[in-house]
Amino acid sequence: MWTVSLCAQIHGTVTDSETGDPIPYLNIYYDGKGVGTITDMDGNYTIDYRPGWNKLTFSMVGYSTRVIEVNAKTRKLDVKMASDLVLDEVIVKPRREKYSRKHNPAVEMMKKVIASKRRTNLDQKDYYRYNKYQKITLAVNDITPDSLKESWLFRKYPFFREQVEPCEVTNKLILPLSVDETLTERVYRKEPHSEKDYIRGMNSSGVNEIFNTGDMLTTVLKDVFQDIDIYEDRFRFLQYPFDSPVSEAGINFYKFYIMDTVYVDKDKCFHLSFVPNNPQDFGFTGHLYILADSTYRVKESKLNLPKKTDINFVDNMIIDQRFGELPTGEWTLLEDDMLCELSYLKKVLGSFQVRRTTRYFDFSFAEIPDEMFKRKGREFKDFNAMMRDEDYWKQYRQEELTKSEDRMGNFVNQLSQIKGFKYIMVGLKALIESYVETSAKNSKVDIGPVNTMITSNYVDGLRLRGSFQTTANLNPHWFFKGYYAYGFKDHRSKYMGELEYSFNKKEYLPREYPKNSLTFTYQYDNMLPSDKFINADKDNMFTAFKVCTVDQYNYERKATLKYELERESGLKTTAMVRYANYEPCGELFYRTMAGETALQSALDNQQVTGNNWVKSPFNTHDITVAEMSLALRYAPGETFVNTKQRRLPVNLDAPVFTLQHTVALKGILGADYAYQMTEASAYKRFWLSSWGNVDVHLKGGIQWNKVPFPLLIMPAANLSYIIQDGTFNLINNMEFLNDRYASLDVSWNMQGKIFNRIPLLKKLKWREFIGVKCLWGTLTDKNNPFLEKNRDDATLMMFPGHYDTDGVYRYSSSVMDPKKPYVEITAGIHNIFKLLHVEYVHRLNYNELPTANKWGIRFMIRTVF
Repeated sequence: MWTVSLCAQIHGTVTDSETGDPIPYLNIYYDGKGVGTITDMDGNYTIDYRPGWNKLTFSMVGYSTRVIEVNAKTRKLDVKMASDLVLDEVIVKPRREKYSRKHNPAVEMMKKVIASKRRTNLDQKDYYRYNKYQKITLAVNDITPDSLKESWLFRKYPFFREQVEPCEVTNKLILPLSVDETLTERVYRKEPHSEKDYIRGMNSSGVNEIFNTGDMLTTVLKDVFQDIDIYEDRFRFLQYPFDSPVSEAGINFYKFYIMDTVYVDKDKCFHLSFVPNNPQDFGFTGHLYILADSTYRVKESKLNLPKKTDINFVDNMIIDQRFGELPTGEWTLLEDDMLCELSYLKKVLGSFQVRRTTRYFDFSFAEIPDEMFKRKGREFKDFNAMMRDEDYWKQYRQEELTKSEDRMGNFVNQLSQIKGFKYIMVGLKALIESYVETSAKNSKVDIGPVNTMITSNYVDGLRLRGSFQTTANLNPHWFFKGYYAYGFKDHRSKYMGELEYSFNKKEYLPREYPKNSLTFTYQYDNMLPSDKFINADKDNMFTAFKVCTVDQYNYERKATLKYELERESGLKTTAMVRYANYEPCGELFYRTMAGETALQSALDNQQVTGNNWVKSPFNTHDITVAEMSLALRYAPGETFVNTKQRRLPVNLDAPVFTLQHTVALKGILGADYAYQMTEASAYKRFWLSSWGNVDVHLKGGIQWNKVPFPLLIMPAANLSYIIQDGTFNLINNMEFLNDRYASLDVSWNMQGKIFNRIPLLKKLKWREFIGVKCLWGTLTDKNNPFLEKNRDDATLMMFPGHYDTDGVYRYSSSVMDPKKPYVEITAGIHNIFKLLHVEYVHRLNYNELPTANKWGIRFMIRTVF
């Protein structure tokens, strides 16, 4: 792009009068004229001189506004700004810039740009198709010339120095670590509406090849640094929604200034700058170049993130989009470049650069055959997309690889030949992936998770466990995993074996999207009833630390056959049959109401003696069930990454709906009970512009039949100190038992909206978090063992509890008042050191129960932008 100004210009640098530091994003304008500019990152500015406009205003929150007279001879004007933060009874009242949208020429022009958006929308065409080339490069950033000479790494391993090259955008020295290229064909049909993406080519090289889950890095980078369309009203970037400056919401979110008239690639354009009303809010600063004709089309946009914005890890962000006219007359985006500089503990870990280059080409508006739209789903990958040769990439690559990008494969080979490198990688993989590979290349069996090898609980005491899983390098369709564990307190062996057949060929893991698989699992282990609600592995050493004494377990023996089918639309179907045997252990026992009556009769007749009847001849030794279930899960737009342990969601904006129905049959394989149970849930995230996001979880379920307490519905209780999504923090193990329930979980992450306005706190980038969790539950008469009519029932069982020293049985499970929901509230501080989330949890009711924990502290480590 090249620009030519049509007026005489005033330029200079704005600095703090006390520190001498440059002041970025300070407003400079002709008061009442609607024409102005802002300083850049280094405090520099340029603005046209307008004859007759003799007063230039310099304004920013926190500084005293200065009005300086200028004239036709004024060329260089450096300005020093004095702070106006005056403490008056702890009230800080900075003066504000007088910005008005009413009768503002810049705002009026933006309204015309917004009104003309429809004329640039290709979706008005009956058909279109184009190719999209995208390259994403990850590099170590800002390598100094001194480090090239003095660093032991560059002196000992010269190939690192050979990999260093200058970045043409920032002029800093960088060391590229990975490069990913993708060629995608987009096809569109208006009626009936359909859009498809065909991935024709994929090429990946660099450090992500070292990790067998290296696609995780590419997936995260593509999700975090998504393509944006400035013509959309709102787009998602850095996992946050941003209001576009070219939108109705943008008119109120941003301040606009007309700077001057310039030429951009021979097209005369109006140059506008814009800034968010509040620099801490999630918004861009930048420049728009609007064609100076009746079309008001955007010729180019340049977006930056303000330094004061509450985004983690981002030091600098540059997005440059260029639009153009096709030979057929349509106006569309042709080039989209993004560069982001990231750091955390910069002096220790250094900084990194992510650069995304996108080009759109080969547009066509001819009719597209129906065959291109018949396949279900949105995105499809050619079976040979990852096998394209260099001639193919030379044909379709729109931007040449740099020298270091081109030699990336050789760099990785040299890296892997460093003495001791494989041992370093074993440690890194164990830390990052929690698995140890059994071979340096193309591992067929992985050992892990390593964080489950040593742990403890009430039943096992000290527990040792060894686990493994096979990979697609052994067989791309058949997968086997399992573990063996031993408890030194109960002296029992526990084990699990799982065989999965994937109808889709996998690259490394069986859970790779989309799943179409049949799985058989056999397991024998001790389990807490609440373990099924926890996302982490039950033997995770961090969740093994409990907030209270947990001593009521089951030995569970399960045989499960499960079929899973995922579709591109976001719909997942799971059909399952399961045999399960539950034997109580620890301090848990099963005793029917009839058995309790028999025990009391024996005690009255002195046929038995004692005061602790956890072990009793009148107990039920175990129960057996045989279940069939069908579950539907719909999550349109959901994205995730596959780790070696589990699948993790990346895009939490996607709504999630689930529905499951379970049928148990009596007499099948010795099953003791027949029942049916239905559960449903819904999740949605709502963004409140600069006020953060609200997450809402709704759940409900019904146990339709008469069953003993192990088959009733128990709350999703989190008994560890680690925050677990979708669980209650202060409900104990089996504290409430229901056959009807509904729960509501509402959390509000305000993203620092309040803390950013407190002078001492805003530098910490802490983020406020509040939430409320409610549980409505009821137990119908047929399942209530406390009712007199059920006193001698042979099906219902005594609720869990403990015998005290006097032999009195104290219940630890209760029946909820259907008119009184359980409520707990949360207030937390997230983003401490950009990693740590700490939450205080308080229980509002049912505190009279002996099992009640009135408050607690929970925490977790989670990195978010």
